[in-house]
Amino acid sequence: MKSYSESYKEAGVDITAGYRAVELMKKHVARTIPSGEETIGGFGGLFPLPAGMKEPVLVSGTDGVGTKLRVASLMNRHDTVGIDCVAMCVNDVLCCGARPLFFLDYIACGKNIPEKIASIVGGVAEGCVRAGCRLIGGETAEHPGTMPEDDYDIAGFAVGIVERADMLDNADMHAGDVMIALPSTGLHSNGFSLVRKVFDVERCDLGAFVPSLGAPLGETLLTPTAIYVKPMLALFSAVRVTGVSHITGGGFFENIPRSLPKGLGVRIAKVDVRTPEIFKLLQARGEIPERDMFNTFNMGVGMTAVVSPADAPAALSVLRENGTDAYVLGTVVAGEGVELI
Repeated sequence: MKSYSESYKEAGVDITAGYRAVELMKKHVARTIPSGEETIGGFGGLFPLPAGMKEPVLVSGTDGVGTKLRVASLMNRHDTVGIDCVAMCVNDVLCCGARPLFFLDYIACGKNIPEKIASIVGGVAEGCVRAGCRLIGGETAEHPGTMPEDDYDIAGFAVGIVERADMLDNADMHAGDVMIALPSTGLHSNGFSLVRKVFDVERCDLGAFVPSLGAPLGETLLTPTAIYVKPMLALFSAVRVTGVSHITGGGFFENIPRSLPKGLGVRIAKVDVRTPEIFKLLQARGEIPERDMFNTFNMGVGMTAVVSPADAPAALSVLRENGTDAYVLGTVVAGEGVELI
């Protein structure tokens, strides 16, 4: 007998729609799983730990996409936010020097529309492919009466692994070391409450072409968060890295100091920060003070890494060879926090 409940459907939850969504998303999940291994189903996700490690440490990170989802809903485009969700988690895991192993997602929705859920999960799978990790499970929950039918939220978590001896240690960081920037793809997934207010996204034409952006505003806002796994793992293998920061909500002033030891800060020349046009448009349109911009957004820098001056040329070369146009952002100095000059 097939699973079906008319009473539950009348209460707002169609479990058959959930089954349909799972069937549609299986092809996406399969992209992240080696051929011949189990893909999805059961009550728990399985993952065999890598062999040959001496003292493995698991590193986890969890996050969501935030109010960027409102832009996706207004544009009725849901295939990129899953990439954001994966990125926000795996990029955090990288900050410990860990390699992402697997990811799970959680989607809450007012009504389960299978094709829409499958599109979201398709983005999650694409993010996992870019991060080199497996999507080993997830959950979709209908919340009738507590969320509008068209509304949804997505969150997830990633687990990575690193040898204890290879974990990043900022005790080896010194004044005079070099901070390298890995460029962002734009706003990523932070500050969107302010972004939505400034651009009045509920009433503006998100599909209108903006000459300074070279694209429609909505398309620019939905540009997925960069995933830095490939270049950063290559960097860890090439040189000694003493600190990594993922630049998310809180911008430079909150995130960069998290990778610095007590007694050290970083000096950054504002003219050296390669800031995309979307930030300039946002600041001008909203009349946002410069300090607030650097304290809310990534300003074009998605991740930073600290290396010795002797290793900087090799670090830049490795990062560029692996697809990111990295550049020197600043210098580690005696003091505390971030000094913008």
